[in-house]
Amino acid sequence: MVYFTKNLMKTPVLTSGIQPSGVLHIGNYFGALRQNIALGNQYGGYFFIVNYHALTSVNNREELAQYSFDVALDYLALGLDPAKANLFLQSDVPQLGELTWIFLCLTPVSLLEKGVAYKDKIANGLSPNAGLFTYPILQAADILIYGGTLVPVGQDQKQNIEICRDTAERFNRMFAPENPIFPMPEAYILEDVAVVPGLDSRKMSKSYGNTIGIFDEGSVLKKKVMSIVTDSTPLEDPKNPETDNVFAMIRLFAAPEKQEEIAAAYRAGGYGYGHAKKELLGLMNDYFGEAREKRRALAQKPDFVRDVLRDGAQNATKAAEAHMVKVREAVGLMRV
Repeated sequence: MVYFTKNLMKTPVLTSGIQPSGVLHIGNYFGALRQNIALGNQYGGYFFIVNYHALTSVNNREELAQYSFDVALDYLALGLDPAKANLFLQSDVPQLGELTWIFLCLTPVSLLEKGVAYKDKIANGLSPNAGLFTYPILQAADILIYGGTLVPVGQDQKQNIEICRDTAERFNRMFAPENPIFPMPEAYILEDVAVVPGLDSRKMSKSYGNTIGIFDEGSVLKKKVMSIVTDSTPLEDPKNPETDNVFAMIRLFAAPEKQEEIAAAYRAGGYGYGHAKKELLGLMNDYFGEAREKRRALAQKPDFVRDVLRDGAQNATKAAEAHMVKVREAVGLMRV
């Protein structure tokens, strides 16, 4: 059983990973990213760009490298403070692969066959690779190697945190029953999240090709906003804001008073979807304007970004090695 808490422990070890498999979009931002950044600035912890995980779907070296760097830029531009939280590349912690292998040797195949992502691939007639099959164990190692005690996730990650806890319990029981090495991490279920509609009214997702990038701007952003699917209600007729995709996005960016003002205009008639889309465009430009400027400045200082990633990786590696010393001794991996 996974325990979900909003009563944070006094000194939680926060861990959070994000996959560099494409351009981050506003669904990512309102779904988890903004909440994770706020938690990181409050509690510190380990924020890793999971480029190993991305290899399950990204097979182009230039794309993987660029996506990874872009995620670092996005995190920093959106406000993650590297003086408080460690930001780094997953692949820069060599002990991670070592712990993953040890965990895999303790994991029943039947457990991995229950993985949601794996089962989805099978159900859709696709052939998943071994990386996707073992994905939950690499994620467990991501959390446990730093002594993670708190993992901010959405409801869709519930199963993977359960597997992580099962893995920690199995290892402790088999190799360290008297002095457990790994704590039982708790899932911090993010409640202030939004399911963001995409341009075609389905959930915003890279796989659907219906996204608006967090840092889209200018003609690119305008073209996307103006292409949001709406119904065919005439301009002069009243409209229901509660069923409109444009208004659903407006809610993400507008203050409550502004939301009420726009909703009243919808219901009064004479207010078209074109008006709403222009309103949304202005709200988005205002909301992300400062972050866009910061990102542009950071993009001109790639060495600074790399230094942040390098420093974060050094701190993470120290924490990982401290745990691996105990793990190697517990399982009998001799070093001569």
